[in-house]
Amino acid sequence: MAKLKTKFFCTECGYESPKWFGKCPGCQAWNSMVEETESVVKTQGMNAPIFQSKEKAQSIINIESDKEPRILTGIGELNRVLGGGIVPGSLVLVGGDPGIGKSTLLLQTSHALTTQGLRVLYISGEESVRQTKLRADRLGALSAELYVLCETNMESIEEAIEQIQPQFLVIDSIQTVFMPEVTSAPGSVTQVRECTTRFMRIAKIRGIATVLVGHVTKEGAIAGPRMLEHMVDCVLYFEGERHHTYRLLRAVKNRFGSTNEIGIFEMGEIGLTEVENPSELFLSERPLGVAGSAVVASMEGTRPVLVELQALVAATHFPSPRRMCTGMDHQRMALIIAVLEKRMGMFLQNQDAYLNVAGGVKLDEPAIDLAVAVSIASSFRDISTKPYDVFFGEVGLTGEVRGVSRAETRVKEAAKLGFRRVIMPEKSMKGWKHPQDIQIIGVSTVADALAVALD
Repeated sequence: MAKLKTKFFCTECGYESPKWFGKCPGCQAWNSMVEETESVVKTQGMNAPIFQSKEKAQSIINIESDKEPRILTGIGELNRVLGGGIVPGSLVLVGGDPGIGKSTLLLQTSHALTTQGLRVLYISGEESVRQTKLRADRLGALSAELYVLCETNMESIEEAIEQIQPQFLVIDSIQTVFMPEVTSAPGSVTQVRECTTRFMRIAKIRGIATVLVGHVTKEGAIAGPRMLEHMVDCVLYFEGERHHTYRLLRAVKNRFGSTNEIGIFEMGEIGLTEVENPSELFLSERPLGVAGSAVVASMEGTRPVLVELQALVAATHFPSPRRMCTGMDHQRMALIIAVLEKRMGMFLQNQDAYLNVAGGVKLDEPAIDLAVAVSIASSFRDISTKPYDVFFGEVGLTGEVRGVSRAETRVKEAAKLGFRRVIMPEKSMKGWKHPQDIQIIGVSTVADALAVALD
């Protein structure tokens, strides 16, 4: 009997090596090499139908640029993230923590598509058909055009697709599917790569919109080789805190739309419901007249979102003060504290500083800098901001407040929610019509902003 050969694969980038490395030579990741039995996968290779195209190269100006037809899912937030709906023949990868609601979202989407006359095949490799039926009963997602199958064998899945001929296909999850001719275990780098390649061919040749559910690692990235995200057309992350009822659907890759859009849902007893006005949700429990609280107008894609920032500055009992934040970049917070110390003369070297984005939202745009500075200064001086003030603007190292994009959209959202005053960069006040029902104050430095906000 011939000796089985083994290879080592990087779970991050798919790098192959005959020997183990502590650090991957391809992506420089530590402890990412796993051992797998080398197998020869017998496929059609270049004789596969996908490679039998007889098309010739043509000038790009002669190619018709028709818009991709889209299928509306019946869920507005999902349509927003996908760029206007699902494109037939596209391959979408959805990742998220266990129990966050991935299966619930896809089952509700499947039911919504069946109400439009589409045939849907939902394949689960982790739950039995009875378990899926119980969830469907709870969600009210029952339809004659929704077919459910519990299967992990790739060959059996292809037979089911050939028999049912669906327009929408869900695989829950890709880590459970295996090809019999590949000797490695389901979920391994080789199995995930080969099965994804097969699903990609099925989606492109048959024009079936396909959604793959992916497991995530402890760091929050989708498990498996990084190549998996390169192969698909769209990568969505379903995020949220276990102690909160709302969920965020965020696109990190989208060949048919923007990657800056987010969809916000609220988890209830009957499943996920859309949140049409997330600003009201995030500000519903905001305390008024409390030092350290400030409201920021942030942008998530094309959608303005008003969120409360809470800061707490207290004397430290340690040799070096603590700097902790939730919902934003820790290094950005340290930078703003340094600006307040140097430019504003605030002695924060013996003060612990804690910052929290209320509601568990994660903000990563520079426009939140001014609100962070105001909330920290408010807590340090123990002076509360006005309860109907909104802040946004980027803070530079010299203490200047730089302009940001989409200022008009942010101001209109604040006015719609009843805020009376907006403190924003002076350079962003030009080129658009100011609303009459809200006062707009332009500032050029952090000192000017604090003088107005904490007067």
